[in-house]
Amino acid sequence: MYKENELPKMDIDNSETGCCPRFNPEPWDEKEFVFNQKLFAKAKTINFFHMPLNIAPVIVKTWKKIEEAGADSKESFLMLSYDLSPWSGEHYFSVEKEVPELEMVRLSGTFLSKVFEGPFKDAKKWLKEMDKYVESKGEKVKKLYFFYTTCPKCAKYFGKNYVVAFAQI
Repeated sequence: MYKENELPKMDIDNSETGCCPRFNPEPWDEKEFVFNQKLFAKAKTINFFHMPLNIAPVIVKTWKKIEEAGADSKESFLMLSYDLSPWSGEHYFSVEKEVPELEMVRLSGTFLSKVFEGPFKDAKKWLKEMDKYVESKGEKVKKLYFFYTTCPKCAKYFGKNYVVAFAQI
C-alpha cells in the first residue's frame, strides 16, 4: 500500500515517443491506494457508446492549462476516466494545486487497482475480472474508473496497451 495520496513514480517527461512515457505495470497492479481529498482537475468528453469522440483535444487542452498553472507533477501521473453514460465521460487529472479555468474536485476513498493489457474492446471482460478481484478481497465496487496509460499511437509503438482499473471500495 502506498502512503495516503501517493502514486507510483513515473517520469512523464522521459518519453522515447515524445508523447507518452513507457508504462511499468508492476507498481500499479493489485495495489491499494488511499485518497484523502486528493486534488484533480476534471474534464468531460462526448462519448458514442462509451467511446470518447473528442478525447485527444480534451486531454491536450486540459493538460496545457495544468502545465501553464505549474500544477503537474514531474514524478507521477494519473488520469482517471469514468463513463457517466454511453454518451458522456468524465476524466480526472491528478494535480498538485488548483488550476484556473478548470473544474477542480477532490476524491477521497480507498481504491484497489488491477492492470489489464489489450484493446479497448476487452473492457467488458476487464469489468468482470475487476469485480472478481475486488470480491476476492472481501469488498464491493462502489465506483470504477480506468486509467488509460498511453494514447493509441504510443500503445502501438510500445506493443502494449496497458489499462489500470481503479475500483473505489
